[in-house]
Amino acid sequence: MSGFSPGWLALREPFDRAARAAGDAAMAMLRPPGLLQVLDLGCGTGSSLRALAPRLGGAQRWCLVDHDPALLATVPQAVQAWAGSEGLRVQTQGPQWLLQGAGLQVEWDSRQADLATGLAGLPFPQAGLVTASALLDLVSEGWLADLVARCRAVGAAVCWALSVDGGVDFTPADPADAQVLALFAAHQQRDKGFGPALGAAAPARAEVLLRAAGYRTVRLQSDWHIAGASGADGRGMLRALVDGIATAALEQGPHDAEAVQAWRARRLARLAGTRLRVGHADLVGTL
Repeated sequence: MSGFSPGWLALREPFDRAARAAGDAAMAMLRPPGLLQVLDLGCGTGSSLRALAPRLGGAQRWCLVDHDPALLATVPQAVQAWAGSEGLRVQTQGPQWLLQGAGLQVEWDSRQADLATGLAGLPFPQAGLVTASALLDLVSEGWLADLVARCRAVGAAVCWALSVDGGVDFTPADPADAQVLALFAAHQQRDKGFGPALGAAAPARAEVLLRAAGYRTVRLQSDWHIAGASGADGRGMLRALVDGIATAALEQGPHDAEAVQAWRARRLARLAGTRLRVGHADLVGTL
């Protein structure tokens, strides 16, 4: 599975938080009475827990799964820093951690597992919730079908957020945007460790598979909107995305290197005046 650095995850988290679209009605769909058990796939530094746990409320027990032990090691510190800013308390209970606040009590622990080798052995929660963020566009159709089948077998609801849908719109436009972005889109479908990646097709395919398995679904836009004029964070995010798009385009089309490098240079030279929309979708499903 492709690796993601803590620095990149920290850079994108404010934009993820602003983009997450699952509204209160969708959250209510996911909240059974009593203890809610949650399996979080590809947890990174725990962004889904931070985003969803307060909105779900009540008593929760999360199992955070990632292939990268370095990322898992950052979760307690990241949650503690966030909790302090939200007026929540964090403490340890043996191997587990406890997050508490008004109307909220969340236990969590973590598990290292390479999702790319399969889902067998993971604790899919009976009538619980399976979450993932920025994962579906990396996986293959077969892997996704297996995930849906495993969720259906235990009656789990799903909340799969921030899957890219192919929308990438720069303002102002550049003459080479279409050429570079076509290479980037093709690169998104290369094998990321799970087989040929779904890329931008992921949200639509996930919804089709969930409905075929008997799920009721809600699909909402959760686009990033990034402006260089907003300050250093916006320009930093734009710089990372321009560099990332150009790097992927060069890997996909090495014969187009001159055009791609020129595009990168022009884009980086005018970050302060650039606006960018990157299309994502959130998908909620219940039985």
